[in-house]
Amino acid sequence: MELNAQIKLVPARLVLQNGEVYEGSSPDWCEDETFGEVVFTTGMTGYVESLTDPSYAGQILTFTFPLIGNYGVPDPKWWESSKIHARGVVLSEISSFCDHHQAVKTLEQWLLSQNVPFICGVDTRALTKSLRVSGVALGAITKSKKNPRSFPDPNQTHLVATVSTKQAKELGKGKKKIIAVDCGMKENILRSLLKFPLAIKRVPHDYDYSEEEFDGVFISNGPGDPIVCKETVAILQKVLKKKKPVFGICLGAQLLALSIGAKTYKLPYGHRGQNQPCEYLDSGRCYLTSQNHGYAIDEKTLPKEWEVTFRNLNDSSVEGIQHRSLPFSAVQFHPESSPGPVDTLWLFEKFYQLL
Repeated sequence: MELNAQIKLVPARLVLQNGEVYEGSSPDWCEDETFGEVVFTTGMTGYVESLTDPSYAGQILTFTFPLIGNYGVPDPKWWESSKIHARGVVLSEISSFCDHHQAVKTLEQWLLSQNVPFICGVDTRALTKSLRVSGVALGAITKSKKNPRSFPDPNQTHLVATVSTKQAKELGKGKKKIIAVDCGMKENILRSLLKFPLAIKRVPHDYDYSEEEFDGVFISNGPGDPIVCKETVAILQKVLKKKKPVFGICLGAQLLALSIGAKTYKLPYGHRGQNQPCEYLDSGRCYLTSQNHGYAIDEKTLPKEWEVTFRNLNDSSVEGIQHRSLPFSAVQFHPESSPGPVDTLWLFEKFYQLL
């Protein structure tokens, strides 16, 4: 399977709001300008899962590994959602061919079919070092020789509303029923939950389920600033009064924190990749985790009846919280992986046992 010979690369630039410019090339079919928040993710593999992760909505995703696309793109049943959510892609080198038994198209063909712009030939090492020092930046992939006059911030919009399911849907069978609040839920979260005998009702982010019958609530990952999800938080506050098990992942952890009166803040460059080390404070054991978030919970604002359960070993930020006596907990990382390690899959079992 070879790259379409008709594809033509033309000069392009990645321009950051701070004035930095990175030269490269983009296909001639790309739009003249594509805006987003420029972030980076680590990992030798997992580009399909990352690009289809709704948590990347609004972002221009930089892959730190120098060669991306060598194993192509598999059938959509292996994706984390039905489409690519990243606004743009930054690469050092995109593979001109792929070789894998599950591949149905090349990465470049996939990006074309999804109309997602990319720029290759970029010094992604220099770009990543800049983002690590100055923090994530608003930016644009552009073919113009002139820099954009303004850079819209996607985090000021309600990104969750753009990726959440539009209608409630029931899945699975079991005596126990959970509400799964979809704020941009990865498909492997559902696959992980459906391994248990559960009846799952997947609902939109602003769906009020507080008066329905259920045994527990799951709050998913999602994009953007959690503070804009006011409807989700308000509903969760009503549900917590029922004292039924609640478990959140990624954005779900931040929303749980907001619902109990804690605060969140934006990380300088976020945690994105497949090798983030976290300590489980209960045992002192370290786990490698898959992560994708730009915001975190402010530990100092947690109510006294709550405690930190996991901590990031790179920057000591909060990676997990739980109530000291009630069945409420959440983690900032992704125990369901896709991509990344599955060392913390036991958290799903723990949630199931609480139901």
